[in-house]
Amino acid sequence: MDRITRKELKTDKFALEVGHGVEYVTEHKQQVVRYGAIAAGVVVLALAIYAFISYRNGVREDALRAAMQIQDATIGGQAEEGHPAFPTQDAKDTAAKKALTDLANNYSGSEQGLIARYYLGTMAADKGDLPTAEKSLREVADHAGKNYASLAKLALASVLQAQGKSSEGEQVLRSLLASPTDFVSKDQAAITLARYLSATNPAEARKLLEPLRTERSAISRAALTALSDLPPASK
Repeated sequence: MDRITRKELKTDKFALEVGHGVEYVTEHKQQVVRYGAIAAGVVVLALAIYAFISYRNGVREDALRAAMQIQDATIGGQAEEGHPAFPTQDAKDTAAKKALTDLANNYSGSEQGLIARYYLGTMAADKGDLPTAEKSLREVADHAGKNYASLAKLALASVLQAQGKSSEGEQVLRSLLASPTDFVSKDQAAITLARYLSATNPAEARKLLEPLRTERSAISRAALTALSDLPPASK
């Protein structure tokens, strides 16, 4: 249940929508009995559930939006109207971590909660806290929708490699190559996997990159850069 007070429950949209449903049943009691109490009850319940889900989504979206505003906040300067500002990067990071942690914990399992968990994972990785990063990113990879799960897997592979778990990270990237998403394309997965394999299997890395040399400009540039980083092909 969202952390809201009894007073807020009396005035928010959710309470009003449910209240209207109850009032309808009360005022039309005989018709409900005549046309089927069970059927009418199902309709009222469905309306209440729909209103509740809409309410919760609104709260979660507001919380996520507020956390993202902290992520985008300026440092050391004057804030724009309606946007936060922080004196230092550490202060900004602390505020962002708190907002994201509250969102992830209060709405665990929801789309917004898992997005917050993804950002917490990437923040932990940036700070060098790899075990925490791995734990957060695994949760998103296992439970989020396919798009955010794919982003989490992309970040997770790097975290695993940094911890000496390259074999496991390689399998994560191969799963992305086999099942690309709107957020992680097959080309992006191929380039990332090729970079991953550059030291251990440069022949396969080259095989992944060669077809991308003539793709659209951003992909071809990335592929050519990755190819230039590979050791010379054996003759």
